[in-house]
Amino acid sequence: MAKLITGGLGFIGVHLAHALARKGEEVILFDVVSSSPLIKDIKDRVKIVQGNLASWAEVLEVVKQHKVDGIYHTGALLSASAEEKPITAYEVNAGGTFNVLEAARLFNVKRVVYTSTIASYGLGLHTVDEDTIQMPISMYGVTKVFSERLGEYYQRKFGVDFRAVRLPSIIGPGRGAGGASAYSTLMISGPALKRPYSVFVEEDVIMPILYIKDCVECLIRLYEADNARLKRRVYCIAGFSPTVKEIYDEVKRILPNADIKFKPDREMTEIVRSWPKYLKETKAFEDWGWKTKFLLKETVEDFIKEVQAHPEIYG
Repeated sequence: MAKLITGGLGFIGVHLAHALARKGEEVILFDVVSSSPLIKDIKDRVKIVQGNLASWAEVLEVVKQHKVDGIYHTGALLSASAEEKPITAYEVNAGGTFNVLEAARLFNVKRVVYTSTIASYGLGLHTVDEDTIQMPISMYGVTKVFSERLGEYYQRKFGVDFRAVRLPSIIGPGRGAGGASAYSTLMISGPALKRPYSVFVEEDVIMPILYIKDCVECLIRLYEADNARLKRRVYCIAGFSPTVKEIYDEVKRILPNADIKFKPDREMTEIVRSWPKYLKETKAFEDWGWKTKFLLKETVEDFIKEVQAHPEIYG
């Protein structure tokens, strides 16, 4: 029986694929693209299926053909693209989740784990948890809230074992340069490759961050958690919340010659300032023992080590 990762060639998907392959799982990667340099070291241990989440027939076929017994639903059109293409965002993000859940219902898939987001909250919030009212201001956030509620409905109505995490900004090797939160990755990966980087937000900006290795671990841990212990279907994951200056200082501690400059853009700064600064993960700890492991020091150290060890992949 196979584990299906939607968005399997995306940033979270490829790191999750590596972790599942190491566990000996049969892994199916479903994505609109057909290849990624980030997967070449395990290409013989995974199966790539090119397809579109918006296509009911294609989602149904991949679940049926590969006898999928578990789904990690990470695929989505991300923030900027969702604003530019709202119809596509609705079809892929909302419609795609419907297709995944309906396929899970029809073929008795054991479990669906979904990646939601801090973008599901509204403006001006300092600290949030699972019970904070969600008032998203972006198409991406709206589709994530819809998907959470739809998953809960499928749990109640049909018994589909749906579980989700609301994630902060995910950073790590292989993340692309797009989005207002990308600075937290680029100000580490650039210097690790001896490249200059100009930070486009102000030094005192605070943003919750989760390292990709913790992200993957929490998804697998939630998938494997005893259902009897789960008191809810959606959990917040806190990560850690450094200022930009704290990230800068940690990079400079390890790479004293790092060429990092601050050239803040007012619009980008205000976007990041509008997001919640802290998430609480108390309920995840109580129900399935989750606690963020990689804090600022551990994240920056491991991130730099990984990039420098594999410049042919991340360069």
